[in-house]
Amino acid sequence: MKYILVTGGVISGVGKGVIASSFGTLLKSCGLDVTSIKIDPYINIDAGTFSPYEHGEVYVLEDGAEVDLDLGNYERFLDITLHRNNNITTGKIYRLVIEKERRGDYLGKTVQVVPHITDAIQEWVESVAQTPVQGSSKPQVCIIELGGTIGDIEGMPFVEAFRQFQFRVKRENFCLAHVSLVPLPKATGEPKTKPTQSSVRELRGCGLSPDLIVCRSEKPIGLEVKEKISNFCHVDPDQVICIHDLSSIYHVPLLMEQNGVIEFLNERLKLSIDMSKRAKCLQHWRDLARRTETVRREVNIAIVGKYTKFTDSYASVVKAVQHAALAVNRKPNLIFIESCLLEQETLQREPSKYHKEWQKLCESNGILVPGGFGARGMEGKIRACQWARENHKPFLGICLGLQAAVIEFARNVLSLQDANSTEINPETTNPLVIDMPEHHMGQMGGTMRLGKRTTIFSEQTSTIRKLYGNPKTVDERHRHRYEVNPQYVSQLESHGMRFVGMDKDKKRMEIIELRDHPYFVATQYHPEYLSRPLKPSPPFLGLILASEGRLKSYIDRGCRLSPRQLSDASSDEDEIVNSKSSPCKEIQSQPKLVNGNGFAGDKNSDDEHACPEEEGACGGIGA
Repeated sequence: MKYILVTGGVISGVGKGVIASSFGTLLKSCGLDVTSIKIDPYINIDAGTFSPYEHGEVYVLEDGAEVDLDLGNYERFLDITLHRNNNITTGKIYRLVIEKERRGDYLGKTVQVVPHITDAIQEWVESVAQTPVQGSSKPQVCIIELGGTIGDIEGMPFVEAFRQFQFRVKRENFCLAHVSLVPLPKATGEPKTKPTQSSVRELRGCGLSPDLIVCRSEKPIGLEVKEKISNFCHVDPDQVICIHDLSSIYHVPLLMEQNGVIEFLNERLKLSIDMSKRAKCLQHWRDLARRTETVRREVNIAIVGKYTKFTDSYASVVKAVQHAALAVNRKPNLIFIESCLLEQETLQREPSKYHKEWQKLCESNGILVPGGFGARGMEGKIRACQWARENHKPFLGICLGLQAAVIEFARNVLSLQDANSTEINPETTNPLVIDMPEHHMGQMGGTMRLGKRTTIFSEQTSTIRKLYGNPKTVDERHRHRYEVNPQYVSQLESHGMRFVGMDKDKKRMEIIELRDHPYFVATQYHPEYLSRPLKPSPPFLGLILASEGRLKSYIDRGCRLSPRQLSDASSDEDEIVNSKSSPCKEIQSQPKLVNGNGFAGDKNSDDEHACPEEEGACGGIGA
């Protein structure tokens, strides 16, 4: 097993997670099985109770673990399935050690940070590194990202643990990459290397010496700056690479490859990579990066949320929209709308903001209402659902978005004026949304319906089922405490709301659709968690296609994208005209959507590593 530890300099938030993911992308493209671990040195057990404004979104893994959003980067970049133990926190380590002490595992010894905490960290890393994350094969390389910055007091036990770990696994199996900011003050226009020198000095003082220094900067740095860093940080100039600000994160692995990272890791860790196959494998990412540069036509998607002041609160939603838009050759223009500004109270208090937000909503091509918790902004979400329903605007609701859509429908179609969720109004006489047995009042962490659950499609024809490829079931990830009250389902269905997906017991409503609407879909689960750059999520793909007026022709073709749909065709009318002159052979050559997580070119193919050019529904983008 080979280990690559990625640490950060004196300034956080410089893209350490993307760089760690890019290391994995490069190695996986060379045929290696890669896993990853994210270490967060806070005392929390997990990220489940974090505020979105403090740490961004809470990402949910397949086994229900609530983790840092960086694990979402790893899953998207590497297309792997991580588990709760791939996220290590100080709280988890201390809880493990204290439980051992209570059982008497230490035989009366004094339990200390060194060696007991540091040993526990090393044992955890070694154990998780052996756990398969794709199929049944054990990983060959483990990428470890140490959160925070070097010198943080809460991170010192982890730094000490890895100082010992480098000797435990031997030098040829351990590599350290240090990510540091090289600021470029506008006053001087000269790159400053002191922050990097300082953090490397701190790191070496702790007994760790970097093998690679990854410099983050606004603009490319010159050879002179690299040589200066090399001179003061005890590395060769070739071991200093620069990752400047790029137009897309998909360019990061390519830039690292151009800087010779694969050659360095191959020699440093004795990886035995067949360098002759490297160029072909990375072609997948080159196609993807090129597409992000060449797409010109925009599609405007309004995201009506509660935490829009910090876009990382909806990191996975944003990525899922980007993946779907890129799949059909469109550039997403995301319009963030604070839901509380759509409410009547705002009209009375700040009418200019009210009308401004409504104008943005009305001018969008599609509307997305993501998840959230609490009463604030709920009425604004409900009003956005009403506007999308009444004006036949393409709509996708997720989690709380589904609940808002159901409440709105009950109020304005069923005339249940006080319809509400018990989360918002526990005393409502028409509780359309109620809490679940998994929800334990007073205990917030890890008490929701979490992780992968199976949704069974109803026998009735539905747009969303077609988008998934007409399966009987689909597995998606959940994170919610409340659900649609089953007592109101028949009443809602009799007025046109269709519940086309339910859980195995057919008691919990998972997916809704509206009849006679271009695209009004909402899911109780979070489809954004399984969206990948090369495999867009079907509900998001449906939203983008409907927003472009091309969903009908896409479904009529058997969920295949025509060559014209990959260009600038803007409506179904264009598609119909084009299909009359297009040979059937050309249509048949397009790949088909066959599963719930993306596209596959051939159902019967045994090659699970088939090239994206052959698998994608995006003209060169696939699994």
